[in-house]
Amino acid sequence: MTQYFEVEQRDGAARIGKLMLKETIRTPYILDTRSLGSSESPIIDSGSLWKYADREEAEKKLTELRERAGDDALIILPHQDLTPDAPRDLAMKLAESSEFTSTGATGTIYIPGQEVKEHDLYVMEGAGCFENNARTFLNTLIGMRDTVASDTAIYAPNICTPENLALLVYLGVDVLDNTRAIIAAHNDIFLTTAGQFYLDSLSELPCRCSACSSTSASDLMKMDKKSRAKIVEQHNIDTMEAEAALVREKIRKGMLREYIEGQCRVHPWLTALMRLADAEYEYMESKAPIARKGALIATCGESQNRVEIVRFAKRIQERYTPPETDILLLLPCSAKKPYSTSNSHWKFINALGKNRKFVHEVIITSPLGIVPRELELTYPAAHYDTTVTGYWDAEEREWVASCLENYLLQHRYTSIVAHVEDAYRQICEMVAEKLGIDIIYTSLGNVTSQESLKKLSTTISELATGRKRSHMQTQKDLMKAVADYQFGKGSGQILVPEDSTIKGPFPKHQVFVGKKQLITLIPQYGTLAITIDGARAIMEQDRGNHIVEIDDFVPRGSLLAPGITDADPSIRPNDEVLIRGKKAIAVGRANMNGDEMRRSHRGVAIDLRHVKKIE
Repeated sequence: MTQYFEVEQRDGAARIGKLMLKETIRTPYILDTRSLGSSESPIIDSGSLWKYADREEAEKKLTELRERAGDDALIILPHQDLTPDAPRDLAMKLAESSEFTSTGATGTIYIPGQEVKEHDLYVMEGAGCFENNARTFLNTLIGMRDTVASDTAIYAPNICTPENLALLVYLGVDVLDNTRAIIAAHNDIFLTTAGQFYLDSLSELPCRCSACSSTSASDLMKMDKKSRAKIVEQHNIDTMEAEAALVREKIRKGMLREYIEGQCRVHPWLTALMRLADAEYEYMESKAPIARKGALIATCGESQNRVEIVRFAKRIQERYTPPETDILLLLPCSAKKPYSTSNSHWKFINALGKNRKFVHEVIITSPLGIVPRELELTYPAAHYDTTVTGYWDAEEREWVASCLENYLLQHRYTSIVAHVEDAYRQICEMVAEKLGIDIIYTSLGNVTSQESLKKLSTTISELATGRKRSHMQTQKDLMKAVADYQFGKGSGQILVPEDSTIKGPFPKHQVFVGKKQLITLIPQYGTLAITIDGARAIMEQDRGNHIVEIDDFVPRGSLLAPGITDADPSIRPNDEVLIRGKKAIAVGRANMNGDEMRRSHRGVAIDLRHVKKIE
């Protein structure tokens, strides 16, 4: 069992944690490799087996080191140092014959394919060799994170620089070191988050840290090499520490992705690393929260590949069931979110008038693709912001068109009306031609002009003649759609049954069956908060969706990971979860994904909201 590392906050695969050693260490952490051999250091490397005469000597030195350092120091156990391209069978054979144990906190080298033991830290051997080899680095890191315990720290030595630190942490590295910063200083290389510079190429120092503020580029070059290296070394290390502090703040605010989309441009291998990571959808999506605190800022082509956007599109395709109406209305998005609060959408809504309830509205947008009106509040539909230029590049058009095409292949309508212009209309025309369907266009050059709105109103009025539909049914459609999106297809039928009623104005709808409240729509993220009665309704249908099994106890306040016996692997951070045990059922919000709940030995897994003791 890992005893010394605990994850406190998450932003996708990135984590803020603490190593509870002789001094508490906050991760992401920059390890000073100059002190790795000292028994006074909180993290100590006991060294390579190559320097010992035999195993007995290594064991003796390890015992002596533990006695000097104490159990509250993390010791990286003696290890065979091999290059990453060493034959795997050789690496495993040597590792198996050289396994060591020790009391207290321990770390060890990760060997792919070797049985994983319970250590507090695993080291990616040869990480420095993977610079400029994005695919190998990413595959190795994913293998580590998928194999070792979720509450185990990952250390990637000899690879970190200020320019790549943020992306390494974004992908799941917890501990880095200052090796590159020190080596660079002794080679007259000045490190910044924007890249590295040789000192003799600088006219001025692009930094005002304590090491740089009292000197200049020309003065540095006049110093002897040792004096110069001392100052540059301090600058390089300070720059890394400052970047680590900034990254921790980005994690706390849930904005690390936005930062690395810009930072990865510093070097081509970092851009490649981010793009390859986006292609590893299962790894990245499983760790991405269902909703974040801040806005989702989409400002580059890679933004449409981030997991929150792809997940939204996938869930619409796999989970969403449209309301029972045969008229589809396609509308353009708006800068203001939710769309229905914007000036343009108010005009569309007024033009539809009493016939609105007979129409199914779907908004076309980049980068999300399509957004059914019922899900316009649901993260990230009401929480994204993007550059608006009026120009859509080929990739944007292709992505949005594919979303619309997939939707229309799944769901059939008698009539399709598109009140759109420019790129929106071009996308509709592309899809219509490909699918061989007819679309009625109602905009006459400007979607908000009086002539266009009148044509929209007249067209919908003619198509909706003779139809009947209640306002209550429209409200139920919204709640069913959110339930299916959040808990899985079919959940809407359970949580919004036919005999239910909707109370509360939009966007604070509540679903009741008789006097029992089942769910409430939370406007902040457009997700549902479920009650104990709602949880019972899900559990009675024997659906495993979002259910967490616990030991024989009544939880209070927060539910810790050790108390969990099983959890639905589809649970994501910030998801609404249902807790079931022999003595209690409860509901709350997840702090970690379902797999991490099952594999962790420490940490708060769920913040509980309601607990019902079973008599």
